Amino acid sequence: MSDYKTKENTGALFPNKNKKEDKHPDYTGTVKICQDMVGKEIQIAGWINEAKSGGKYMGLVFSEFKPKSEQTTYTTTAPDNAEIPF
Repeated sequence: MSDYKTKENTGALFPNKNKKEDKHPDYTGTVKICQDMVGKEIQIAGWINEAKSGGKYMGLVFSEFKPKSEQTTYTTTAPDNAEIPF
């Protein structure tokens, strides 16, 4: 990994290249949740992105859960996570 730093309330899942058994996860990755979200119910949104290396991954955004009547509708593309060096 280079100097890339995960932004608050975001993360990424990548295909697990080390999967050798069915019990191993299909995807692995990291997230960074800010302190004010700890202990709260969190909503997750994900987009399929392409890394600079050409590999596909799922970019994730975490936000505080809102009841259905207050939820945001996602109509734009995913945040620019192209900096991820994988």
